[in-house]
Amino acid sequence: MNPVSGRGRAARLAAAVADRLGAEASVQVHAGASEAESAELLSAVAASCEAVVVLGGDGMVHLAAQALAGGDVPLGIVPAGTGNDTADVLGIPADPIAAADTVLAALAARSVRRIDLGRTSVPGAPDRWWVSVLCAGFDSAVTERANRLRWPRGPRRYDVAIVAELLRFAPRPFTLELDGTVVTMDATLIAVGNGPQYGGGKQITSGARMDDGTFLVTLIGGVSRRELARMAPSLNDASHLAHPAVRQIAARSVRLSAPGTVGYADGERIGPLPLTSVCVPAALPVLVPPA
Repeated sequence: MNPVSGRGRAARLAAAVADRLGAEASVQVHAGASEAESAELLSAVAASCEAVVVLGGDGMVHLAAQALAGGDVPLGIVPAGTGNDTADVLGIPADPIAAADTVLAALAARSVRRIDLGRTSVPGAPDRWWVSVLCAGFDSAVTERANRLRWPRGPRRYDVAIVAELLRFAPRPFTLELDGTVVTMDATLIAVGNGPQYGGGKQITSGARMDDGTFLVTLIGGVSRRELARMAPSLNDASHLAHPAVRQIAARSVRLSAPGTVGYADGERIGPLPLTSVCVPAALPVLVPPA
């Protein structure tokens, strides 16, 4: 569990979720005091248990993927973060106790779905696995700024960061290599989707599937600040895909290059561009609701 996930919600729920799981399984509870400690704990327990269950948001799912990718130990997800997009896409209940029951039912029925993962090469560091969406452009700039802010706390940080970035943001020259085909364009945002959504339900890469062996890449071309602000609400229902500045391309391998741009995946900082990502089919086993 991540004790700060969901602004402390995971810590408040931990005992109840552990009790629910413990009624039918032998449970060990681990809590990392930092991202690095959580990653170490996940790696340490991954080889010695029947399943790893994370209590938290998409960030905890992202950490778990680093430890479990390519193996046979399944991941159980009990959503308790500010963003729970992976759980939502996989049909896992939003209520943590109901999600714990789903984990137990999936274990009993051996209901495991192997989903694809993105694997991104990071210069000077180990490859990073990711689950839902890798993005670069306006949204990654907002997250980068929000992470630097010390005030205000909570979601208001992102409101302030959005306004600040809208005032200064301009489309950037991107070079993309999609399965070897080179595309150059001025873009506001590029999103590489292994799944259809990010940011708490925003359908940025609507149509992407987690088990088809390919990414769906959403490209938003150069638009004005006013047009970008008007477009933002349309992400909730995927109607942005009808905008003339938006198109989608399927690809198994994606390389993104743009000056002064940082890539984020699952809400976590991956690193500055250029970055190369490949879709690895069936890389992560996940406990899902029995059919």
